[in-house]
Amino acid sequence: MKVRGVDRVVVATDDDRIARECTRFGAEVIMTPESCGNGTERCAWVASQCPEYDLFINFQGDAPLTPPNFCEALIGAFDDVAVQVATPALRCTGDALYRLKNDRRNGRVGGTTVVFNHSADALYFSKEVLPHTSDEPSELVELPVFHHVGLYGYRRAALESYLTMKRGPLEMFEGLEQLRFLENGGTIRCVEVEERGDFWELNNPSDTAIIEKVLAEQGVE
Repeated sequence: MKVRGVDRVVVATDDDRIARECTRFGAEVIMTPESCGNGTERCAWVASQCPEYDLFINFQGDAPLTPPNFCEALIGAFDDVAVQVATPALRCTGDALYRLKNDRRNGRVGGTTVVFNHSADALYFSKEVLPHTSDEPSELVELPVFHHVGLYGYRRAALESYLTMKRGPLEMFEGLEQLRFLENGGTIRCVEVEERGDFWELNNPSDTAIIEKVLAEQGVE
């Protein structure tokens, strides 16, 4: 609701418990079929129910600390008429890279990384830390490691195409829905964003307490 330039905000879910809670605090809810296999398929269903819109932003429920400026930067990417799908990328600091690598060493999924070309179009997304870097990188050098922020923008045509695309082995092994676009020859524009305050995603059960603490500090109950 804090994002500027948005016409309508809805919660898309197939879970009655989520729908009841969202209705309680006044949100608009669109119920989606249980057959939706991921958030992109869920957004495609919403698009089919909302023919008056062409651009859709998928703000995921497991990332409630995603700041409004990330969404606004993402929307701005669609000023380029060639962009069909876009997603934010956050350059890692040395500390952030250490946390990602430490999570992987301890068998935890600490986040997804993305590598992209000179045009800022994604080459690959992975739950591993890509590209390979030293365990003690110099703080004097900008790290080429980008944390992929789980936020997406799609044009209607991209969502409609997604439903016709074949699900490939990379998507299945990584468990990353956006790889379906890449495996089928599509492009995803990466938008570099800057962190302002705390950003954390719910990737592991231990992340719940961290997110709830930040939300409480923000006055969210």
